[in-house]
Amino acid sequence: MSIAARSIERTTGRAVEAIEASDGLAGIGLAWKHRPDLIVADEITSHAGAFALTKELKGAEKPFGGKIVILLDRAQDSWLARWSGADAWFVKPVNPFELAETVTRFERAAEEEAV
Repeated sequence: MSIAARSIERTTGRAVEAIEASDGLAGIGLAWKHRPDLIVADEITSHAGAFALTKELKGAEKPFGGKIVILLDRAQDSWLARWSGADAWFVKPVNPFELAETVTRFERAAEEEAV
């Protein structure tokens, strides 16, 4: 993902700070604590994966306001990404430039909303 991070930094002029979680449960806790603008969640099946993380954060009484991108192991799981409330998803292997383009689009949309 370092190629994607560098591309995002070049395009937006903002540094990318990464916080890593070992699984979805840890990710949920970190998301509520740090309130990141973006979460990139890998589809894992143990200890609450990307779908559970997304459903929990997006479906909360006071929903998580950031964007969530899920990295899928297979295209057939795209319906789960949509069901969970993900803002975008990619099937692995992920093209880092496509990921960076999506994140940059999210960033620009947020800036336009703020104006």
